[in-house]
Amino acid sequence: MRVRLAALLLGFGLCLSARVIPFLATAYAVPGITKSGEHTRPGTVAADTSVLPIGTKIRISNAGPHSGVYTVTDTGPKVRGRHIDIYLRDWERAKEFGRRIVHVTVLRWGRPK
Repeated sequence: MRVRLAALLLGFGLCLSARVIPFLATAYAVPGITKSGEHTRPGTVAADTSVLPIGTKIRISNAGPHSGVYTVTDTGPKVRGRHIDIYLRDWERAKEFGRRIVHVTVLRWGRPK
């Protein structure tokens, strides 16, 4: 509910201070079309759209070489709550990534549907 309220307030042009939020992160390497209609590509993640709407731009830290800026373009049947799935091109690297807690900062909210 808090995230939806923040998205609503930002939609009206109000600024809230950036907050770092812990998320469970996994990685996937399945090529295809995302929920946003784009092809999977590096720099994209899948998320629960009730937490991070499609189009939301986030900064991920505490993810080693995979830390950086990403855009939410996809969803997943097992991606619920504060869980993100980072797209990586290589299956071995995705497997090596495993499951870990990362820090997410919302840089720009997408539009909730």
